[in-house]
Amino acid sequence: MTAPIPRDIPDLPAISGIPAPVTSVVPATAVVEPTRRPLVGAYRALVALAAAAAVAIELVLGSPLRAFSHFSVQSTALVALVLAASSRRARSARRPLPSVVTVGTVLYAVITALVYHLILMRDPAALPLTMTPTGAPVSPTGWHTVTNHAFHTAIPLAVVADWLLLTRPSPPRLSRAATWLLYPMAYLAFTLGRAALLTPDWPAPYLYPFLDVDRHGYKSVLGNALLLGLAFYALALLLIAVDHLRPDPVRPRRGRPSRHDRRPENRISSPATSGLK
Repeated sequence: MTAPIPRDIPDLPAISGIPAPVTSVVPATAVVEPTRRPLVGAYRALVALAAAAAVAIELVLGSPLRAFSHFSVQSTALVALVLAASSRRARSARRPLPSVVTVGTVLYAVITALVYHLILMRDPAALPLTMTPTGAPVSPTGWHTVTNHAFHTAIPLAVVADWLLLTRPSPPRLSRAATWLLYPMAYLAFTLGRAALLTPDWPAPYLYPFLDVDRHGYKSVLGNALLLGLAFYALALLLIAVDHLRPDPVRPRRGRPSRHDRRPENRISSPATSGLK
């Protein structure tokens, strides 16, 4: 008479000297063949072209060094580079860019839009992107008005739409939120150092009114920078959370999704109410 086979066989004790096996999850991109997405590539190419054109127009119409010193122009140039690379990858069925690059680009574009609409719109004349040969600020008129709307409204909206509607979720780690703040911190040091090196007779040495040390002093400026840095960090965490929760626009799940870490069941006999035969 043989004993019945137990339903749950206990795990064997670990053997010293042999490391325990590490469970790993294979990403979907490793087993799913990338597909060509010509329409997505065309959309990203158009956005990249519009961003590059806005930057080029702003550099040609005024002082190139002063124009490119603005955060909005730099972030728009980054959008042009990243979306041009993403467009090529979408059209050639290559793997997408790392999420640390794509979500970081979205973060900088959103920062550009929020700072302009929530802070700088109170005094639009305080943000001259270009200057005359004598150094006087130029109010945004004509093509400057077009590029101003492109930098602070149209391009950020297009980038967010591409991320939400055309990009597969690939949430970066939470530690990336602090890494993305290195660029705004470096920009703060750059704009303060730039103003300190300019001669006293140069008008409007500070690019943004809330960073004007001559008007507010270093204590208030650094306080404003700290508050903005905390807001940017919270915004970065929000983008990571949204990337965790948003659905996949490329391959939407149908029905009730299964857990990615659920292992397939291995049966050695047909499912039945009785035991092994």
